[in-house]
Amino acid sequence: MSAEILPFRIDIPTSSVDDLKRRLGATRFPPALPGDDWPAGVPVSYLHRLVGYWAEEFDWTAQQAALNTLPQFTTVIEGQTIHFLHIRSKVDGALPLVLTHGWPGSFVEFVDLIGPLTDPKRHGRSAADAFDLVIPSLPGFAFSSPVAEGGWDAARIGRTWATLMERLGYDRYGVQGGDIGAAVSPEVARAAPTHVVGVHVNGSMGMPLQAPTEADLASFTPLELDRLARVQTFMHEEYGYIAIQSTRPQTLAAGLVDSPAGQLAWIVDKFHKWTVPHEALPETVIPLDRILTNVSIYWFTETAGTAAYIGYAQHSAWGATKKPSGVPTGVIMYAHDVGIRSYAERENTITRWTDITDRGGHFAALEEPQLLIEDITEFFRPLR
Repeated sequence: MSAEILPFRIDIPTSSVDDLKRRLGATRFPPALPGDDWPAGVPVSYLHRLVGYWAEEFDWTAQQAALNTLPQFTTVIEGQTIHFLHIRSKVDGALPLVLTHGWPGSFVEFVDLIGPLTDPKRHGRSAADAFDLVIPSLPGFAFSSPVAEGGWDAARIGRTWATLMERLGYDRYGVQGGDIGAAVSPEVARAAPTHVVGVHVNGSMGMPLQAPTEADLASFTPLELDRLARVQTFMHEEYGYIAIQSTRPQTLAAGLVDSPAGQLAWIVDKFHKWTVPHEALPETVIPLDRILTNVSIYWFTETAGTAAYIGYAQHSAWGATKKPSGVPTGVIMYAHDVGIRSYAERENTITRWTDITDRGGHFAALEEPQLLIEDITEFFRPLR
């Protein structure tokens, strides 16, 4: 099989952009439920406003041009097209670092990290902390689509990332990710423990998916007890979207790839629920144009179903115990996150654990990029 790496540019036809605007203009909005407020989902009044902005003010052409200033490539691994950004630092000896996104995100999550990580001196940090960055799109997401076959669990993606880094000529590198990326990154280390110098994740590594024992409960700190309670609330109030995506992604996709307003609502619901502060509108935490660029990529690539299929059909592996890779692992937990260190240590060699209790949500690179950059930098500094 060819190991060729090909340059890539995003090139959405004008006809597709025009079709999006036409569909947005013809949106048939549902009747508002009593109260028209967030507990029942995205309020119709709010969705009206976002749809109007997306159709009339959002400039996809400008966003596409900005993304195309970043070097992008594709390669085929195990029959699957993998799209990725590859940004080399100008600093000699920069440490290669793989950044892996999650759902409902994309490679767009990491745009604000690129400059500070590849050119730290320009951003007030030491040049010795520079990274080369490799930012892949998960199989079935964005331009790593269409998905060629099933079986793309975190372990297989981890092996694929190891192959990608070998193909790029890197022998020593770090890995980082959140959400699905937090599951994939340790798997890269399991696949290539002699090549991965460190694993850094943000999010809910060590999430208690099963009822803890009495001994566990007795050992939990007040912060961990709060996280346990929030996991239980999540399983009661929000698990429905995982159940749908992991069992009926094709049915869900039939609606989302045909209705941009539906795709927008499905994603924005999580941008509201998972950002901090939770009561704030998403665009007060993350710029609306960045949110809509992310949603537009899902729309133009028609990946609502494949992203759901790859992302959450992996739930069958939940609860399986995995052996630690032995690779040093750093974790940063923001206010939204629910990981418990003692649980994470069962499968990972935790050498750094940072709790941020007053800010930060699920979308760390978008919400609190400076905190994330600082933690990544400090974690990898002694591992270079």
